[in-house]
Amino acid sequence: MAVDKKLVKDYAIRLGDDALVLGHRLSEWCGNGPFLEEDLALANVALDYLGRARMFFNYAAELAADGSTEDTYAYTRDCRDFGNLLINELPRGDFAFTMARQYLVDEFSMAFMQALCDSNDPILAGIAEKARKEARYHLRRSTDWMLRLGDGTPESHDRLQQAMTDIWGYTQEMFEVDALEERLIKAGIAVDVVALRQGWSARVSETLAQATIEQPRDDWSVSGGRRGVHTESLGHMLAELQFLQRAYPAQQW
Repeated sequence: MAVDKKLVKDYAIRLGDDALVLGHRLSEWCGNGPFLEEDLALANVALDYLGRARMFFNYAAELAADGSTEDTYAYTRDCRDFGNLLINELPRGDFAFTMARQYLVDEFSMAFMQALCDSNDPILAGIAEKARKEARYHLRRSTDWMLRLGDGTPESHDRLQQAMTDIWGYTQEMFEVDALEERLIKAGIAVDVVALRQGWSARVSETLAQATIEQPRDDWSVSGGRRGVHTESLGHMLAELQFLQRAYPAQQW
């Protein structure tokens, strides 16, 4: 089944957006971690995400064949042009919030990259193969922190519980499929995220039980990230991330 290259390009860009935005959020812990080892660990995870973003953006630029580069997608687009999931752009919050979000995203990312390895697009499959190895490490780390915080002190437990309650409604968007993805799923290129939800829910429920954290109810949800409808947090983040390129266009150093 022939597929328009533009659809694949747009899909690669949104996956790059997910990685870039979350990687930047994690990088905000550099120099602010609770202790040195964790400071370095979070910085390394952030670098993994930024490396993943570069691979997706470079592939998108190759498909576009219009002179664009990875920097074009990262530094010259406005907020409404980004297609990342909203959960990735939320402010870093405290350490419990970061770990709660990271665990929920890591469970999703691990399953997603495993599925993307079977993509009919060899470049996307290759990126996923590399990302899957990183995702396995990320998931081990965030799962360990869920258990340490949830079954730790009363304060760490309460902070983690509050973080999970605050984040939970953003997880529903991870399992939504739009028209672009529907076409690419039929072509065997994109991941059918709807099929990942049951397994994700089961694994998350098990971890929350072990961490003595009550699973929030599915009584609210938000979406719009894939359509370019974002929280105000993304605009503030991009103002910082893109400042140099916008102030000094096309500069190299």
